[in-house]
Amino acid sequence: MPASAGTTEIPRTAATGKNADPAAEPSASDEPGAARRLLIQRGLFDGPSPLVPEDLYSVVERGNVRRERGRVVLTPDSHLTTNAYFGRVHATYWQRWTDVTELQVSVVVSGSGRIRVMASDTNRIPRIAAAQDVTEAQAVTLRFDVELDRFMDGGGLWLELSTGGDELTVSDVRWSVAEVAAPRPASMVICTFNRVDDCLNTLEALADDPEALAAIRTVYVVDQGSDPVESRPRFETVAARFGDQLVYIRQPNLGGAGGFTRGLFEVAGAGEADADTVFMDDDVLLEPEILIRLTAFANRTRNPMIVGGQMLNLLHPSRLHISAEYAVPEKLLAGQPVEDGMHDAMLLGLDEEGLPHVVERRVDTEYNGWWSCLIPAEVVRRIGYPLPMFFQWDDVEYGYRGRAHGIPTVSLPGAAVWHADFGWKDWDEWHRYFNIRNALVTAALHTGFSTRTVGLQLTQMLGQYLVGMQYGLAATLLQAVEDFLRGPEIMADGSAAAAAEIRRIRADYPETKMHQVGDIEQDFRELTVVRPAGPPGLPRATWLKRAAGLALDRAKNRTGYVTAGDAHWWHTSTFAKAYVTDMSEGGVRIRTRDRALAAELAKRGARTLRRLQKEAPSVVESYRAAMPELTSRENWARLYGLDEKA
Repeated sequence: MPASAGTTEIPRTAATGKNADPAAEPSASDEPGAARRLLIQRGLFDGPSPLVPEDLYSVVERGNVRRERGRVVLTPDSHLTTNAYFGRVHATYWQRWTDVTELQVSVVVSGSGRIRVMASDTNRIPRIAAAQDVTEAQAVTLRFDVELDRFMDGGGLWLELSTGGDELTVSDVRWSVAEVAAPRPASMVICTFNRVDDCLNTLEALADDPEALAAIRTVYVVDQGSDPVESRPRFETVAARFGDQLVYIRQPNLGGAGGFTRGLFEVAGAGEADADTVFMDDDVLLEPEILIRLTAFANRTRNPMIVGGQMLNLLHPSRLHISAEYAVPEKLLAGQPVEDGMHDAMLLGLDEEGLPHVVERRVDTEYNGWWSCLIPAEVVRRIGYPLPMFFQWDDVEYGYRGRAHGIPTVSLPGAAVWHADFGWKDWDEWHRYFNIRNALVTAALHTGFSTRTVGLQLTQMLGQYLVGMQYGLAATLLQAVEDFLRGPEIMADGSAAAAAEIRRIRADYPETKMHQVGDIEQDFRELTVVRPAGPPGLPRATWLKRAAGLALDRAKNRTGYVTAGDAHWWHTSTFAKAYVTDMSEGGVRIRTRDRALAAELAKRGARTLRRLQKEAPSVVESYRAAMPELTSRENWARLYGLDEKA
């Protein structure tokens, strides 16, 4: 039977256990009617780029080992383990969410040495699941079957390779499970906006890995930028490598929500009733292996579910952004780490117990970011398309909408891409409007929307922005709340007008602009770094003191320089003028006290928050009533300018 799109098949042969004889290993042709296997993970010993540490894939614990992408050579008296983030199979997630009861790993070995299949549990204690010694082997294939029955709360599987007095080469490591009768097809959508080189790099990385590309039927590139990807000569070269497998679409800028939804829209329109769609950001450093792992996992889940890839930090590639997260919409908080989860976690080296930093305990997420995420067609049919929010919180809202309909999300360890570090993005940017507005929309749809809780959170944020001399950010917050109160009509155009308007508004506030430090013509003494005394013991009392200082135009520091890590409201509010490092560390923001502007924004804030208390109940109901229409295929066809009746 030929392999179907979305899966990679290998023939199943007899299992090779602890005492098996490699010389007696039968070939596929020796087993008529042998069951086909679904590849769930390749054993990779090095990353897709020299920019990422190879120890995320395999670790040399002794001796001298030459690590290549799919092959490793151990010299005499060496030891290597794949008990690493990308190297291990995160078995606990497979036992919890799929119908798989047994895994098989096959390896091709040459030379002499020992191959062990290791397992662990939630207590992080390793055990030997299977083992085999080989002597002077010549490209012998070994297969080990492992029961998936002791990983409910945590644990994984990996290989350990060792040599004595001879050399050992191991390659073609393939973890597999029994294939389903009808593997699900999968397509991928890349949403891009004026990141031409990043998008082309992602496409090239995928084209360079034919086996990963075989997991995908169609690659959609949805280009919403003013600098089209297709305008580059390089695009023709890359597109030729994909042939008909690549579909390039130009459309107006509807943000990430509109770009990714176009992929869902096209897959459903192609008549693939039970197809999966993988979202992929354009500016990632792609690990093509993620496509094999996400699509294979989705093929074996007991019921259709959202399967999310994880995010590693691009500037710090050995750090995991988060392993599982939740949101508190009424407090406008997203990206909160689930208890026992990993957050901004180092994945290399050993911890205080001498054990590797790996994802051992299973921690279930409540949603997954759309840097890379797989959504089955059944989910779209059941809960609708994403909301036309432009971006920010669109992934959060969709995850919680799924949960409300009994559809879980898994954030799958070992399936990941590298994405720009969130911690190096400044909070005071135009997209904060969407963060606030869309959090309010999500709260309206998926919580009881306590006006007291929401109002207190907004009041606190506004007060901190004003004393901290972030007047543009305060205006951004107020515009977001006022637009939320307009009701669902704000999304009638896919929120494109709101994106343009908030940029126009923020342009009037000087502190929203970043300057190069060399362009600031000031006495260098005014740029002397002033460190904070420490966080306040009584934040409310401290804020009242800072607000009084603002009203009376009193400041502890006339001027000074504040580093990005020290730019807390309770520190910047002690200055009349502060030079503050942008979180990107690419330049400086200049904040200057303006009592009249602060008073004007405070009065506007009081009016807006009173409106929120009064109007919120009816506004919340309007969003809930509009949800079916906003998330319909017909609405998205209208936004895309398509006439599906034709």
